[in-house]
Amino acid sequence: MARLAGVLYLAIILLGLTSELALRGALLVPGDAAATAERILAAPGLLRASLAADTLMALADVALAVLLYLLLRPVNGGVALAAMVFRLVQAALIAMSLLFQQAALLTLDAGGDPALALGAMEMHGHGYDLGLVFFGVNSLLTGWLLWRSGWVPRALAGLLALAGLVYLSGSFLLFLAPAQAAAFQMAYVIPVVAETGFCLWLLIRGLGPRRR
Repeated sequence: MARLAGVLYLAIILLGLTSELALRGALLVPGDAAATAERILAAPGLLRASLAADTLMALADVALAVLLYLLLRPVNGGVALAAMVFRLVQAALIAMSLLFQQAALLTLDAGGDPALALGAMEMHGHGYDLGLVFFGVNSLLTGWLLWRSGWVPRALAGLLALAGLVYLSGSFLLFLAPAQAAAFQMAYVIPVVAETGFCLWLLIRGLGPRRR
């Protein structure tokens, strides 16, 4: 079960990075609606591929939330259940935000205003940022459960909890003080290291008490 969770976690990481950097990120020109529209209309397949990748990522996230609950329930059932719920809310917000991405594509296909399409793409991004608030809480709870369990190195458990604080701080900055958000971007190295480390631990070592 833990290794299946690791496979799902790896899929989430790869799909998310591919969609954000290679597919959707190649089309967006921040603040320039006309250039963004031109890029999307020139390569609509990239935006559709991004939509497909993000949909698969959300599906994998739902399955991972359930598996991690089953794995961590012996540590503390109530906290494990809360962590699962927060992760499911994040997955739901990501899935709903994909409608804005589809709306941008439909607007441009119909010859609509490029500014509306860019606004829809920006709303899609804000939906992700809101989802990270709930994922930040999930990371804090998961880090606490792993710390209490003793099933992973405490440094890894602490990094996951710290990643939760980064997600929470970054999202709140984007919503409440966007001018300061750019200076915080380097902090996202912590979640990348923490989540990659946890994914590899699940794949290689599994999770749970070990026989002596």
